[in-house]
Amino acid sequence: MASIITTVTLCNILLILLLSSCAANAQLSANFYANSCPNLQTIVSNAMTRAVNREARIGASILRLFFHDCFVNGCDASILLDDTSTFTGEKNAAPNRNSARGYEVIDTIKSNVEAACSATVSCADILALAARDGVVRLGGPTWQVLLGRRDARTASQNAANNQIPSPFANLAALTSSFASKGLSARDLTALSGGHTIGLARCTSFRSRIYNDTNIDANFAATRRANCPASGGDNNLAPLDTLTSTRFDNNYYRDLVAQRGLLHSDQELFNGGSQDALVRTYSNNPATFSADFVAAMVRMGNISPLTGTSGEIRRNCRVVN
Repeated sequence: MASIITTVTLCNILLILLLSSCAANAQLSANFYANSCPNLQTIVSNAMTRAVNREARIGASILRLFFHDCFVNGCDASILLDDTSTFTGEKNAAPNRNSARGYEVIDTIKSNVEAACSATVSCADILALAARDGVVRLGGPTWQVLLGRRDARTASQNAANNQIPSPFANLAALTSSFASKGLSARDLTALSGGHTIGLARCTSFRSRIYNDTNIDANFAATRRANCPASGGDNNLAPLDTLTSTRFDNNYYRDLVAQRGLLHSDQELFNGGSQDALVRTYSNNPATFSADFVAAMVRMGNISPLTGTSGEIRRNCRVVN
């Protein structure tokens, strides 16, 4: 009887270990496509180099696309799906309508990847790699992108409207939004540094330059010249006043000087809990880079579909 119990116990232990191994294998890993698509990273890198050379802003656009994807039900490429008869997707949600861009670049990369290794690499992983490579092409840090995500079969405009942080949010709302995704206040401040590249539409910063009091007067006057009190919603301004096409720490220097373009930007340096960290980043680009990289990896790990969940889309715009 004792030997039978021992055998049963041993079998149970082996089963638990097997299940644990399977669970671990379902997690993201740096070498997920090492055998199935060994040239993946080169394909994505080359395509992003060409895209950024054509238009430097696209690096910021792809980074934003990845951020908006991950914050809506996880990093599952749902933001790339076009509307269908069965769901209204995220592309026309308020945070994305007339502002989210770069879809064609992802389409091109996907086509190149499909030619090399068909039905193997998810759109979610392509977007994660492209976001990293866009940052690198603009002079920012690199990092090891963990891979193995699968693609969602649906999207939600309602979720996008409710889960993506607003440019009008205060620090408490921003902190709460990031916390709901498992990200800390430090992650919030580091990831906001992505605004060191790219442009914003007048409609997203009009209330800041006309109504906020914690703003440099000359900066506000300059922005008002291209963003009238009414009209001109799509007029653009750089999120970083000094180097909007170079990934650096000047965004934080702007915040210290009360030149944050968005209300949500300046909330990070407004007598609150993140002031000291903003000062640190403004003076120490290495600290910012290290924290940004760590936060990007954590953000990329928000609720990924793995294993047999989701699918590998052949076309990033539609489910198979």
